[in-house]
Amino acid sequence: METVRYLADFKNLDAIRELVGEAARRAGFDDREVYAIQLATDEACSNIIEHAYRDMPPGEIEISYEADEDHMTIVIHDHGRTFDLSAVPQPNLTCDLRQRTLGGLGVYFIQNLMDEVRFESSPQTGNTLTMIKRKLRRG
Repeated sequence: METVRYLADFKNLDAIRELVGEAARRAGFDDREVYAIQLATDEACSNIIEHAYRDMPPGEIEISYEADEDHMTIVIHDHGRTFDLSAVPQPNLTCDLRQRTLGGLGVYFIQNLMDEVRFESSPQTGNTLTMIKRKLRRG
């Protein structure tokens, strides 16, 4: 698994998207799958920057990844505020857009774009998000 570290800054999101996108393309994922991987990774890193490191000096985002002919695994780690993923409410997608509150869709997108999502959070070790995307079988 390769690992790259970035300063938790919105300026680094383009480089992070390119990193995971290129790895997915090299492994043979199609354009739609690459887009899903990039969007899920972007959402996760944006949440880290916006929430985990809010009102703190910018920390690091560590991204480890590997891809093969069947799937891609991305592990994103930070040392920001701990987070309880189970406390995030499911968004109400049926209400009128004018009544919907801003935000709150990032976790929903990640869970729907990726095939498997696991999250661990601890004050001692930080936050670790593991996302897996399986390749679609093409005939």
